[in-house]
Amino acid sequence: MRHVILAAALLVPPVVNAASFDCARARLADERAICADRALNDQDVRMEVLLSVNGRFHLMGANGAMHDDQRAWLAERHGCGANRACLARAYKARIDQLNTGVDAVSQRMR
Repeated sequence: MRHVILAAALLVPPVVNAASFDCARARLADERAICADRALNDQDVRMEVLLSVNGRFHLMGANGAMHDDQRAWLAERHGCGANRACLARAYKARIDQLNTGVDAVSQRMR
């Protein structure tokens, strides 16, 4: 079921920038590193899709908590600076967390 949910989310129109933020305006070291590295950029896109999927299927209170979690995660990501290994670990942890949310939604839909 998770695959169906993710496939539906991928039907969202493509964005001008591959990352979830505008690379032309990237000023922080973490943002510049993400824009310069295809694998990190891809992880950023995957995370953004999962955020969107989670946001569509959670109750309003859960969305608020999810946004709080995202803000905290962004602060953690900023702490990585340009360290690509640190950024990759941060993305993996956040994507795993968001996948857990998608799996929970999938279970409720059965």
